Amino acid sequence: MEDNSRTRKKGTGALLMAETRVEYARLMRQGISNAEACRTLKINRRTGMRWRHGRTVKKAHGRETTYAPISRIAPTVISPRYLSEDERVHIAGALHAGTSLRQIAAKLGRSPSTISREVRRNRAPRAKRYAPRAAQTFADAARKRPRQSKLATSTPLRDAIQKMLKEQWSPRQISHQLSVDFPDQPAMNVVHESIYQALYSPQNHGLTREMTRHLRTGRRGRLPRRSTTARRSRFSGPLLSERPAEVDDRIIPGHWESQCLCQVVVSVGRGTRS
Repeated sequence: MEDNSRTRKKGTGALLMAETRVEYARLMRQGISNAEACRTLKINRRTGMRWRHGRTVKKAHGRETTYAPISRIAPTVISPRYLSEDERVHIAGALHAGTSLRQIAAKLGRSPSTISREVRRNRAPRAKRYAPRAAQTFADAARKRPRQSKLATSTPLRDAIQKMLKEQWSPRQISHQLSVDFPDQPAMNVVHESIYQALYSPQNHGLTREMTRHLRTGRRGRLPRRSTTARRSRFSGPLLSERPAEVDDRIIPGHWESQCLCQVVVSVGRGTRS
């Protein structure tokens, strides 16, 4: 059967170029030059320069479309709960290849409802198709929800919290007491973390920093948290198991006293545990 140009299927060039653009951005973040990146990806240098600096295209009907330059800053990974840009590129390529939503979800390890909701919400309105870069832009814009906290908008709640703080109540006690006093009023219930945020970051949460002096600790800010691996031992010297072997020989003066002291500490500790 002869190949007719009218019956040919549309190629996947656009989506392949979208994946190439993502790879080009990754190389740019690593400090690779445009010429070397284009040579690696087998694309024209002029295409790489357009991706790097952006461009403005004037369509036939006179409307101009501006393509933003790539960002050399690595995208922030907020949480594995959210879809990443690489996953959106994979979704776009799979949809163009005719893969079902359930197969895409199984490939990415996601729920089919997540993929369906992503395609429905972040589909480009003008192009009528799912574009990965546009979907990422829509998702980033939808994630920003600048709203005031409950303490900043509710005067009765703020007054009740300030009254209990002045009585030296802890934020956890205040949170529990509010749930007891107002069981059927969700607007008057708040978790203790929201109270701490209102005290330590008062610019958007309603309370003033002066209220921190009513806390039992008296701190005006949070202490930096350390992981369990970063904690220092309370013992400054080496442990008993880390002593050198020459200590057991008792040849050097002073080892006898340290050995007796260690035995006394061990015996006292055993007697205390028993």
